[in-house]
Amino acid sequence: QVRLVESGGGLVQPGGSLRLSCAASGIIFSGRAMGWYRQVPGKGREMVAAVTSRGNTNYADSVKGRFTISRDNAKNTLYLQMNTLKPEDTAVYYCRSDIYWGQGTQVTVSS
Repeated sequence: QVRLVESGGGLVQPGGSLRLSCAASGIIFSGRAMGWYRQVPGKGREMVAAVTSRGNTNYADSVKGRFTISRDNAKNTLYLQMNTLKPEDTAVYYCRSDIYWGQGTQVTVSS
């Protein structure tokens, strides 16, 4: 059974930082591309950042230079370091591997 469990969301002030984690089980984590997506009410999910099995990364233009995606294959865990957060980063953030999605974690950026 595949499980992707996100954690690390919360409320943060503009300019602050958060680190999201996604613990994966039931998949050969090291061999899979992984990604972070986000969704706000009334809109579809958008790709935030992705990393291939080889470690190549890709980012949405809106987060380039502020967010960093990384993976620890020994821990079967995906990370998203988010710096210089803005109110428009407020969303539910999801971890994805192929057809599998986590349950999401809420990130709220507000003063």
